Amino acid sequence: MAKYRIGILNGDYIGPEIIAEAIKVIDQVAKKFQHDYQLEYLEASGEAFDKYGEHLPQHTLEKAAACDALLKGPFGGPPEELNHPKWANVEQGAILPLRKHFNLYTNLRETRVLPALEDLSPLKPEIVRGIDLLIVRELTSGIYFGPKERRVVDGERESSDLEVYRESEIRRIAEKAFGYARKRRGKVTLVAKSNVLVSSVLWREVTAEVAAGYYDIELDYLHVDNAAMQLVLNPRQFDVILTNNIFGDILSDEASVLSGSIGLFPSASLGDSSFGLYEPIHGSAPSIAGRDIANPISAILSAALMWRYSFDGEQEASVIEKAVADVLAQGYRTVDLMTAEGTLRQVGTKEMGDLIVQAIG
Repeated sequence: MAKYRIGILNGDYIGPEIIAEAIKVIDQVAKKFQHDYQLEYLEASGEAFDKYGEHLPQHTLEKAAACDALLKGPFGGPPEELNHPKWANVEQGAILPLRKHFNLYTNLRETRVLPALEDLSPLKPEIVRGIDLLIVRELTSGIYFGPKERRVVDGERESSDLEVYRESEIRRIAEKAFGYARKRRGKVTLVAKSNVLVSSVLWREVTAEVAAGYYDIELDYLHVDNAAMQLVLNPRQFDVILTNNIFGDILSDEASVLSGSIGLFPSASLGDSSFGLYEPIHGSAPSIAGRDIANPISAILSAALMWRYSFDGEQEASVIEKAVADVLAQGYRTVDLMTAEGTLRQVGTKEMGDLIVQAIG
């Protein structure tokens, strides 16, 4: 019997609601496959700020380090309160330090469009049918972590953010991307902006060097503006997209809406060990918190990725993913997935979680 210690960061607003449903699924999978697990609740973001005046206390990092994996809800507050001390620096004070502290430099975001949801896509069904792509995003370097400066020049306010990458940082994420491509359809598309950015030239040089060791993998290149267009025009051309931190952030959000709702997509943040951070890609949605209407599927599928990448549980992950697909195929939908089709049944956050648990069996 395997035993796992899972750190839980509930997050803000809808975070605790959707994480609660993911925990129900974890419990059902553990029972089905005879695993033992322990949950460690960790304080961060708004909850931690209220108690300690900071978003990521040291004791949270220490407890997290003792876990086998972390399951995280979305952090952040209402857009109109971005300047409130509680919410002003959640990204810089909690999200980025959490990734950097554990050296989680590989972010994985998969995009698949389930047959039951093809009608939700803003694109034609023939364009989105069969999409299966993986974005491999570098997560702990680049413009988000580079030097920042605010100054006054000639009486005007001026700000700068610097994109900085070392060869070793590019090489390690490229190795990851080629490794994933070898398990998929054998193609890597590097996305950068080498016609303008010197940092992107280094990405092309280093990635080409890595590609030389993967003779069985096709390497393609697109400028980021073209890649953004191609995700809409012909998304099925992509297998693995390799890119930097900021481009990966933007492109993965674009890819997520190909299915019609950002509430469906999980992510995995990994380093060099089995330890990982798993979370929905969307925000905390203050406007719908507490109303039992948030879609928990992104959090539930994050738990599936946790089983796959941290616990080496491909069967467990597949059972969760199949249960989600089966429930959706039966016509059950949270409000974000509803269409005018009369055969659909709208359910709340808790009922959707219960249905997926039942489908796991």
